Amino acid sequence: MIDTELRDSVMDELSWEPMVNPAEIGVSISEGVVTLTGFVESFTEKTAAEEAAKRVYGVRAVANDIEVHLPGSMARTDADIARAARNVLDWSTMIPGDDITVTVRNGWVTLEGSVDWQYQKEAAANTVRNLTGVKGVENMISIRERSKLTEIESKIKDALRRSAELDARRISVERQDGAVVLRGNVRSWYERMEAESAAWSAPGVTEVDNEITVTA
Repeated sequence: MIDTELRDSVMDELSWEPMVNPAEIGVSISEGVVTLTGFVESFTEKTAAEEAAKRVYGVRAVANDIEVHLPGSMARTDADIARAARNVLDWSTMIPGDDITVTVRNGWVTLEGSVDWQYQKEAAANTVRNLTGVKGVENMISIRERSKLTEIESKIKDALRRSAELDARRISVERQDGAVVLRGNVRSWYERMEAESAAWSAPGVTEVDNEITVTA
């Protein structure tokens, strides 16, 4: 797919995404790499635009240079954002809130601490990014070391084979320096992220090095 066609597809997907105002976003393409620019009114919209671009067939990577400019009615002090973030983390049943610390500076939220599962790390970021006043989220939460399972590679391979979205024959799994390394090639960025998600779901995984390439 040539870059002009890919740009049209990305613009169509942005228009299809209800959380995005495509008029606010610029799209440029170079060899399958998408760069998003412009100004939006929330971090939620910035993230939604990135996810929409990643869904498009032929996209190899996304550089999200969109800036969040909050309207006056949405402006909040760092203290207000920190209190709100602390509250939503403490109220969530998916997140061990006591294990996570929150720091806010100029609207940017930094999450630190450690949890047992990758889904808990992702849930923490997803929970705070939708708060009013947030301009960005830096997720520095780590995954706690768990018991080593010698069969971890086979468990991940089984998970890849079970996925209707993936051709497991195109992906290899190995352990290297304490991390799970994924290699191979897939047809879309969405498939690449599905493979990584499957690897993170295995018990005992604390790091995933996703070296899968997207080959349209």
